[in-house]
Amino acid sequence: MKITRKEVEHVAHLARLKLSEAEADQFTAQLDQILTYFEKLNELDTSGIEPTSHSVPMMNAFREDQAKPSLNIEEALANAPDKEGNFFKVPKIIE
Repeated sequence: MKITRKEVEHVAHLARLKLSEAEADQFTAQLDQILTYFEKLNELDTSGIEPTSHSVPMMNAFREDQAKPSLNIEEALANAPDKEGNFFKVPKIIE
């Protein structure tokens, strides 16, 4: 087995996901199958293959930066579900 249930539960905790017993078992089995499949890639002979960062040749696809006026505070906060003064108010997530 490539991954244990304890590791799946640890990752779920880090992602702030609450998994049921059945979900933890299901995800452990699925992730184990995925990781086992990835092991097959190690069997390929890639000695003559040059490393690449993209699968197809690509030139710079970015546009030129252009300065534009930004939103004022009222416009930026107009659809905020909660705000405090001139700031977005969000729930505390650090324990």
